[in-house]
Amino acid sequence: MATADGPSRNERVLNLVAFLLDRRRPVTRAEILHEIPGYAGDSEAGRRAFERDKEMLRSMGVPVQVVLGTDASDAAYTVDPDEYYLPELGLTDDETAALRVAVSAVALGTGAGEGALLKLGGFAGGESAPIAALPLVPQLAAIFDAFRRRCVATFGYRGTKRTVEVWGLTSRRGHWYVIGYDRDRLANRTFRADRIDDDVKIGPPDAFTVPDEFRPDDAVIEQAWRYGDDAVTVEIAADPVRVDELVAIFGTDVTVGPHPDGRTLVTVEVANPAALCSLLYDFDDTVEVIAPDTVRREIIEWLQAIVAAS
Repeated sequence: MATADGPSRNERVLNLVAFLLDRRRPVTRAEILHEIPGYAGDSEAGRRAFERDKEMLRSMGVPVQVVLGTDASDAAYTVDPDEYYLPELGLTDDETAALRVAVSAVALGTGAGEGALLKLGGFAGGESAPIAALPLVPQLAAIFDAFRRRCVATFGYRGTKRTVEVWGLTSRRGHWYVIGYDRDRLANRTFRADRIDDDVKIGPPDAFTVPDEFRPDDAVIEQAWRYGDDAVTVEIAADPVRVDELVAIFGTDVTVGPHPDGRTLVTVEVANPAALCSLLYDFDDTVEVIAPDTVRREIIEWLQAIVAAS
């Protein structure tokens, strides 16, 4: 819902996608903040909002690319239409209307439907249609029923029984995710739907209340490094000039201390190393993951894959 001060975040993110596709050239952050309503100009709040929106788009599979200049302030951003679009689907007006209804239903009230519809070509007037594929896994029917009726769901997940208040569902990078309160671990947890055992049992309705402030997209996208199977403590050696930016992103999860080589040691709990890779990408060589070795190797392999594909 838009406010008196500007568009909602969903509208702003859609505007960002359209802006990057329309320009057909790399554009700087300053141009983006100036041209797109909702960023409040080139302010610190606007810059932080853009960083969150950029990560959100990447998590949805939108290929936001960074073109580096002589220093970080010269960085520009683009979305290559050839990587984003597929040929026209040839939908009739009635088929397009049906698609809009279907996508709205799939979004489960999270606000993600408009973005999915944009990818699927649901808006009139486009010359070509992007595509997004979300798998329909057998577990979803029971999980969605638990979400709709506020039932506690019991299922196996990687060999362990879980008892979960299903607070919401959302999608990220081609997978469905279930977000809720794990009664066995007394903490919020996120589960990839295709890793849930087929035998999902649900209890009686109205067994819990979802917090008013809870938003599944926010849980998975804005703080994606928090959500996964098992959390590990990650140590990041950062140039002092980038520490404030890291702290602003990680918030209360982070601790900061000196590193022997003069850099600053930033420590944070991470349950999704892949999300950490995307988050740290724009920091270039001003940050280095130094521990644990498993996460360090994953980031190195991820960067090597990017270089090999370029």
